[in-house]
Amino acid sequence: MQNTQQNIIDAAILVFNEDYSAPLEKVAEKAAITRRTLHRYFKTREALLMSCQKEMQRSCRTAMMQALDASDDPLKQLENMVYAGVECGAKFSLFSKLHTRPEHLHSSQNPDCAQYDAFYSRYRGVITQLQAQGLIASEFTAEWIAMFFSGVIAATVNAEAMGSVAKNSLKHFAWLSFSKGVGL
Repeated sequence: MQNTQQNIIDAAILVFNEDYSAPLEKVAEKAAITRRTLHRYFKTREALLMSCQKEMQRSCRTAMMQALDASDDPLKQLENMVYAGVECGAKFSLFSKLHTRPEHLHSSQNPDCAQYDAFYSRYRGVITQLQAQGLIASEFTAEWIAMFFSGVIAATVNAEAMGSVAKNSLKHFAWLSFSKGVGL
């Protein structure tokens, strides 16, 4: 039962990352189940999206925090975060889309948003340190760099999905693109 539910969530993340308005039939097809089975686990599209969001937050937050905690060197932390973003792949890309959509009501009272804010504060500190060291161009805001980061991850996810880039080159290309794009 848990395996089927997780399989549906994983399929939904892939489908909705590609097309947020995709019908649930596509999710069922990707999960290799019937639509009826999908509805046994998730009564509504919104319930499925909420489960996807929780899964993405949990796994990406864990990966990003591990990336930050793996080194005291801010440059290495940033590189690790790019690699973690690539490993999170579609989860990171869709989470970023959901978190920045206009209808998302961000509130520090929401535990998920509060955890995101704590992570973002650490991320912003890394950017600020690298800018103070003159390694990242000071003209860029942390918000711009975060959006650029998301764009590089999305491009990497798309390249992987299309098979247009060798899998073992994805992380290297992502870091090279991101680092050069912020002036490193």
